[in-house]
Amino acid sequence: MKTNMSSTDRVIRIVAAGALFILWFEDLSVKGLPGAILLAIAGGFSITSFIGYCPLYALLGVRTNGNRKQRHAPK
Repeated sequence: MKTNMSSTDRVIRIVAAGALFILWFEDLSVKGLPGAILLAIAGGFSITSFIGYCPLYALLGVRTNGNRKQRHAPK
């Protein structure tokens, strides 16, 4: 499994996950099922940012880290 996320993408996900965790833990506005869904999303953001691989990106063919498969140019 190769990484498909840039460092900027990973930082944005960590910040978003942190904000969602704070909303849930501080009980500011999310409770019940919506809170559980947002907590799961925050967990997914955290995991994917730490490993640098997003399965949804792989499914859609998106790579934000700039690594592309190189093809040999015809001679």
